[in-house]
Amino acid sequence: QVRLVESGGGLVQPGGSLRLSCTASGSTDNKFALGWFRQAPGKEREFVAVISSSGLSSSYGAFVKGRFTVSRNNAENTGDLQMNNLQPEDTGVYYCAGGGIGARTSTPLDREEYDYWGQGTQVTVSS
Repeated sequence: QVRLVESGGGLVQPGGSLRLSCTASGSTDNKFALGWFRQAPGKEREFVAVISSSGLSSSYGAFVKGRFTVSRNNAENTGDLQMNNLQPEDTGVYYCAGGGIGARTSTPLDREEYDYWGQGTQVTVSS
């Protein structure tokens, strides 16, 4: 069993930055992709970013446009999502997720391909 816990959310002004962290514990050898998803009020949970189990590959949602960077440190069982130039439309609950085991790609984009989910952390972008 793998447990994921996010932290680092909060209130930030437009143009500001936040760094979200995800810590994994339990029976894990880090052989899973680490994804990030978000859910805004009234919207479906959407893909934000993913990094492969090795940390060698990553992918981002189209709206990111170079503003975010995903990373992981398998030795510490942690992963980070650095978010810069945040905008009001980035507001939502952000989740880290582990999965993609046996997937056709090392960087899965579909939330159905993930098995473990954190509790979520609120990100609010407002002036």
